[in-house]
Amino acid sequence: MRNKKLKKLKILLVEDEEKLATLLKNAIGDNFHSFTTAYDGKEGLRMFSSICPDIIITDITMPKMTGLEMAQEIKKINTNIPIIILSAFSDTDKLLNAIDIGVAKYFIKPFDPEELLEYISSISENLESKLIELEENFSFNLSTKSLYKNDRFVALTKKENIFIQLLLQNIDTKKNVSYEIIKNKLWKDEEVSDERLRTFIRRLRAKTSKFLILNFKGEGYQIATSSPK
Repeated sequence: MRNKKLKKLKILLVEDEEKLATLLKNAIGDNFHSFTTAYDGKEGLRMFSSICPDIIITDITMPKMTGLEMAQEIKKINTNIPIIILSAFSDTDKLLNAIDIGVAKYFIKPFDPEELLEYISSISENLESKLIELEENFSFNLSTKSLYKNDRFVALTKKENIFIQLLLQNIDTKKNVSYEIIKNKLWKDEEVSDERLRTFIRRLRAKTSKFLILNFKGEGYQIATSSPK
């Protein structure tokens, strides 16, 4: 039986060989929530920002922008998104660069689409099971450490990401995270005023929602989870 979690995943395939792209989509595309195709690295980068896929599958050698160049740009935005490389035997040196970038897996052409599907199935558990639903249609994927709004990726600074993860650690107990704990976690040995912390929170709320971060005066902060349906 096929893994039902695949039906929740959005796949972006970036492949300039249209025949191969069509073959893959026809062979495994129906297993997923969506299977979108781009035909060069620049289009792939645009589609990444547009559809916010869970997994990217990309060829290496493509016009306009190579798969590796695209992967580097995507990793700057979301360091944890799984990227699967499709490669020819002649791309050995490029595969070493792909490993340095942090690709999850590579497949040498020609390959069996079922092998690709089985690999995606093997990592689907982590991708889906660690999604936390938050207020205002936000969600946070603990596996990829990424924030989404209506399934669109929300770019966070390093401190903003750490702050949200800190609040999520107390999501089950509903305990407030104190101002001092936040200061120590985000700024370590720096002397940080309450006003600096409030400014940080204001900027994060402006980027997300004033209802996402809850302030309990004199006690600390919580993150707002979505109400049960």
